[in-house]
This record gives sequence, C-alpha cells and structure tokens, in this order.
Amino acid sequence: MLLRFEREAKATAALRSPHTIDVYDFGVTEDGHFFYAMEYLDGLDLEELVDQFGPVPAERAVHFLLQACDSLSDAHGQGLTHRDIKPANLFLSRLGPSRDYIKLLDFGLVQHEKPVEQSEKLTVEGTTSGTPAYMAPEMVVQRNGVDSRSDIYALGCVGYWLVTGKQVFEADTGVAVIVEHVKTAPTPPSERTELPIPPELEAIIMKCLAKDPADRFQSTREMAAALSEVPVAHAWDTKRADEWWDLHVPETDAA
Repeated sequence: MLLRFEREAKATAALRSPHTIDVYDFGVTEDGHFFYAMEYLDGLDLEELVDQFGPVPAERAVHFLLQACDSLSDAHGQGLTHRDIKPANLFLSRLGPSRDYIKLLDFGLVQHEKPVEQSEKLTVEGTTSGTPAYMAPEMVVQRNGVDSRSDIYALGCVGYWLVTGKQVFEADTGVAVIVEHVKTAPTPPSERTELPIPPELEAIIMKCLAKDPADRFQSTREMAAALSEVPVAHAWDTKRADEWWDLHVPETDAA
C-alpha cells in the first residue's frame, strides 16, 4: 500500500494539466506513514452528480469529457495509463470563479506503458485491477500490454453514464459485468434514455466502446477533436453552469 501511495503521488505530481488534481507535497512521517497533501476541491464527483440529479444534457457531457481528455492527454503523453477512469474519479468542482471544472483523481493504479522490472510491478501477476463497470476488455483478456486506449474505453463508459444515468452493462456480480464487457456489444445510449443525444456524440461513445483497441480513438486528442465538432442546440456556457450551481449547490452549502 505504501508503494502504491508513493507511485500515485509521484505520478500525479509530475502532471501539469489543470484538470488533474494538484499534489503539493508527499513524504514519509517519522513513524513510517506515507502522506501527500493535495488541493481541496469543492463539489461532487460525476457518480454523485448523476445519482443525485439524473443524466446530464449532451452539451454538458461534452463539456465534461473534453476536460477529462485534457488531463488524460497529459498523462498519456508521459507514457502513463490511468487504468481506473470512472465517474467517481472525475470530480466536478467550483474552482475560483469557474464552475463545472473537472479534476481527474486517483492515479493509484497508474502504469507506465514501457516494460518495468518485476520488482517494480505493484500488481500481482495473474490478477486484474480496476473497476468492473468501466474496465476495457483487454484489461481482462490481455493483462500485459494494456495501453492508453483502455482509458479511452473507460471514458466512453463515463460518457454513457453521463447521458443515460446507466452503466454500459449491468449484472449481479462484478465478474458477470466483466464478461459482458468482453463478449457483448453495448446497446446504443439513445435506446436507454429519453434525453436527446446527438448522433455524433453517440457515435463517439460507441467508438470508445469498441472491443478491439484498434477500432477506438487512438488518442484522447483525437477523441477531443471529435467532441469539439458535436453539434448541440444550446451550448453549455458559463451562464448555464452558474445557474446550475446556484440552484443545486449554493455557496452556503459548500463549506
């Protein structure tokens, strides 16, 4: 656990995207406890957001996903794969004058894409780490050689959650969910919600969810470029974000 904490702190501290949680300091106390000091965030994560308030409009989902792409693009550019992208690790914050500001958390499962010595591996051979509902198929069937495209798969799962309020696959056990990710084609999100979803956004989500990594976006920059072209009836702007926060999470409740 200490090695995992150290890895998370070092990996996060090395990243520079404004959409990655800031780590200010880390070290070991005199009695041997590892610690790190991170920025305080005021808000809620995307799992809580949808649980409490339901699916979000397509334009807001695009707004969130673009910010997540920025953080991941920085990590991937340094050869790091997050391996645990999920709504609970994407924190929606009120940061200074900005509302609806995404911060990516928890780099505890981060893995460098370059081979490492066995002594440096912090997962047990033959095991799978991650969250079943957001786990790319290759993380189960391959284990070795998993790259940044697994994060893109998981980000597609997050997009699915945002616009439908449902996970891509739902089953009684985590193992059953993993099997679905490996074997079953996902139902298009438009068939699982009454909210309008632009075909372009649905196509992006479904491309992220391709079983074969070669059929997905090959980078988060490529994904972000596609998201930027999604036509929406009403753009999600500062005014709409302010109105949402003032109504649902007023300043007096955030202390």
